[in-house]
Amino acid sequence: MLCPTGISAVVEPRSIALVLAEPFMQRALLGGLLTGALGGLLGSVAVLRQLSFFSDALGHSALLGITLGILIGVNPTLVLIPFAVVFALLVNQLVERSSLPTDALLNIVYSSSLAAAILALSLVESYRGGIRQLLFGDILGISPLDLIVIAVLLIAALIYLGLSLRAQVLLTLNADLAGAVGVSTSWHRLAFIVLLAVVVAVSIKAVGVLLISAFVVIPACAGRLLCRRFPFYVLTSALLGGGCALLGLLGSGLTNLPSGPSVVMVQFVGFLTALALSSGPFRRIRVVQIDQPQIPGAGPNDR
Repeated sequence: MLCPTGISAVVEPRSIALVLAEPFMQRALLGGLLTGALGGLLGSVAVLRQLSFFSDALGHSALLGITLGILIGVNPTLVLIPFAVVFALLVNQLVERSSLPTDALLNIVYSSSLAAAILALSLVESYRGGIRQLLFGDILGISPLDLIVIAVLLIAALIYLGLSLRAQVLLTLNADLAGAVGVSTSWHRLAFIVLLAVVVAVSIKAVGVLLISAFVVIPACAGRLLCRRFPFYVLTSALLGGGCALLGLLGSGLTNLPSGPSVVMVQFVGFLTALALSSGPFRRIRVVQIDQPQIPGAGPNDR
């Protein structure tokens, strides 16, 4: 279809159909949907527990894990997940044993790991994957095996959060109270940190190491603005994460822009929309179910 001036339109319906017909694009969209939902799901709990900066530190450290894989001649993807888990556990121990503020420690950790990764990358003469894909993501190269791993991880996260919903709410409200009523606080903390580390590792392909924190945090913050009941908040965050990732990847495929920044910009627009809906004539979604746990920190207007 031509515009009156004779210049082709930027996006035609036929172009969208052609893009969607490509198998690699179908895998990318499905991978983005699953990864976005996974990020929003785990991000909803991470935001309430003030672990947003922790996910940022994990994302920056992931570049160091990828670099180590390149240096030793191993597929970086195989190194990334175990490296992220070990790194997360070590940082968690450092935070628990140190008297310094958590945000200061995490700042030191992610800055140092990023610096070490850049120095290590300078020793690599060439890398076929390209540094741009590491920094900003390249989900178009996702494989069927990647989809299976992400799907299994999403199912595992849903089962874990579903079975431990009461414990998660109590831990978010008051860790001492959770321990007093019999919740294994240390086990649940470690389990969630390990799960978050794995999610960050598998999401690198979608958005890259620089934007992974936004991928986890933005949908959760938008969901927090819209919902006041914990189960609905978690579900809304997952839906926003998956939906925004789908739209961002579709826009990326049509415009030939990097996938990571495209997804994050769509998420940012979604956050601004949620912010507008939660203020002015609009109010947060009210769910009249008093038996459901309420999100911690709800203000007087939420009751």
